[in-house]
Amino acid sequence: MYTGLQHAHSGLAYLVLLGVAISFIAALAGLLGGKTFTDKNRKLGLLGLIPTHLQWVIGLILYFVSPLGLNSASGAAMKDATTRLYVLEHPLMMVLAVILITIGYSKAKRQVGTNTGFKTMTIFYGLGLILILSRIPWNAWLV
Repeated sequence: MYTGLQHAHSGLAYLVLLGVAISFIAALAGLLGGKTFTDKNRKLGLLGLIPTHLQWVIGLILYFVSPLGLNSASGAAMKDATTRLYVLEHPLMMVLAVILITIGYSKAKRQVGTNTGFKTMTIFYGLGLILILSRIPWNAWLV
């Protein structure tokens, strides 16, 4: 079960990055183009939201069953950069990214018919994408 969850978490990360990037770029294009935020644009935001939430659920389960997760939490873990990444930095940044993306979508969906929905999604999805990219364990992920 652990190995399957680990592979699912790693594989789904590509979809999360792709979905959030597409949503962010579409929102940025709409913002810079001075367009009106429509229901179609709101649905495009779901490309980033849905895989991000699914990834978070799988990651949460992994955090409690993985030997690299909560089981490694100790004072000594904070002295080792790799262990600290898995125990604290990665989970914390990903939770913050999920919160930002969720807030961005929730606020933007109420702004259909205006141009401010694009601004909201650009800011929140952009910040979420930056947090995700900053704390992906690249050394383990690209192997």
